[in-house]
Amino acid sequence: MDQARMSQREALLQAVYDSGRELSTASVMFHAKLSELRGLSATEGKAVDILLRFGPMTAGEFGEHSGLAPASVTGLMQRLERKGVAKRVRHAEDKRKVLIELVGDQPAAAAPHFADFMAGLAALLEGYSDDELRVIADFSSRAARIQQEAAGRLGQASSIDQVPGPA
Repeated sequence: MDQARMSQREALLQAVYDSGRELSTASVMFHAKLSELRGLSATEGKAVDILLRFGPMTAGEFGEHSGLAPASVTGLMQRLERKGVAKRVRHAEDKRKVLIELVGDQPAAAAPHFADFMAGLAALLEGYSDDELRVIADFSSRAARIQQEAAGRLGQASSIDQVPGPA
């Protein structure tokens, strides 16, 4: 690849990385505020989202979907129970297993807070062709998987691996 093409490619890659950071920050801030409005922490709000998308699951399964360590999952599920958002139930076929499931109509509880955002997103997406939407969906899905795997690796890091503070 010639130098001009390489510079253009590097600039495009940087633009993708920069826009990804911008989207990530906007998403975290939006979901933190949404969760706050519902009396939840940002982590609790995203836990509700995971349970909405995948249905009732064991703590281990939740850990796989979230990248959280088992102890973190247990504490999170206890908080959701205390707040009346989720409950633990015995697995229908395997009574040794305990599932966490949502209580009430969680999508309806969150829907009013999403209306404005979803309308804006729908208007934005109207400007893209079907092929462009396929690329966007593919990229978003694959990038989310990469980030989820990275979160899992961060969760496995020991305190020895953490960046030291000032000496």
